[in-house]
Amino acid sequence: MSIESRVNVIIDAHLHLWKTQDGMINGMPVRHVGHGKSTFCGEVRQMMPAYMDDGRNTAERLLGCMDYACVNGCVVTQEYMDGNQDEYLLHVREKYPDRFRVCALYEENDNYRTDGFDGLKICASRLYDKDMKKLLRVFSDIEEKGKFISVDLCDGDRQVDDMQYLIDRCPTLRVAVGHFGMVTTDGWQRQIELAKNENVYIESGGLTWLFNSEYYPYPSAVEAIREAASICGIEKLMWGSDYPRTMTEITYKMAVRFILESTRLDEREKRLFLGENAQRFYRFGEFQKLSPIPNML
Repeated sequence: MSIESRVNVIIDAHLHLWKTQDGMINGMPVRHVGHGKSTFCGEVRQMMPAYMDDGRNTAERLLGCMDYACVNGCVVTQEYMDGNQDEYLLHVREKYPDRFRVCALYEENDNYRTDGFDGLKICASRLYDKDMKKLLRVFSDIEEKGKFISVDLCDGDRQVDDMQYLIDRCPTLRVAVGHFGMVTTDGWQRQIELAKNENVYIESGGLTWLFNSEYYPYPSAVEAIREAASICGIEKLMWGSDYPRTMTEITYKMAVRFILESTRLDEREKRLFLGENAQRFYRFGEFQKLSPIPNML
């Protein structure tokens, strides 16, 4: 039996797409300069795999990777460094409704969008005003509309109390805390504790980035999953790849395989973490079965 056949549903809870990268970070532009490289904080960085030489990070390219890795569905989040991709993501959602869930981007104003989107992405760690209690109106609006909020918090516990304040006042709002609580920083467990609230989950987008110095098969990342499960339960944790930036070091399939191959997680834990939790949280329907594609090796 292949490792892929042990898990029936795999959902990527954190990745990125863009038609044209046109963002900002720390007041400096982020632009593609060729062969997957972009300007970033005054330097040139490999932002995506070198074969993406036209700078286009499209749904069609992603779907090829998803099919090969037997990933059924995905959630497209956003980041300021890529620029606002609302229009492109609406197109993707309409074209591939069964496999994609998409987030609009909150840009610290009242003009965020919800129509046609499944959720709203808040890059809380990049807000000019880090006091998240001031976002109660936004959280209440998303709760009323039955959508979810995807949020990346500041390192450690700086914004945890603010998040608890918002969760207490919006108890039915679905919240996905990103980047696995920034697991390699002090105080990350406080972010995981937020998932003790009924409708709060943790997604692991960027986990291989955070443990990149260790590299494949990321044993410390697996141990972090086990520790997080001991805090909030494996039922509250969701796998995410942070595609395409993490694919500068590994393939998309490797981002799945290190979980599938681990002996530190049992089969139930793998099923829940890789797909079943996200299927429930993001309200995906049933998927068409994906069969492993044999390669030339």
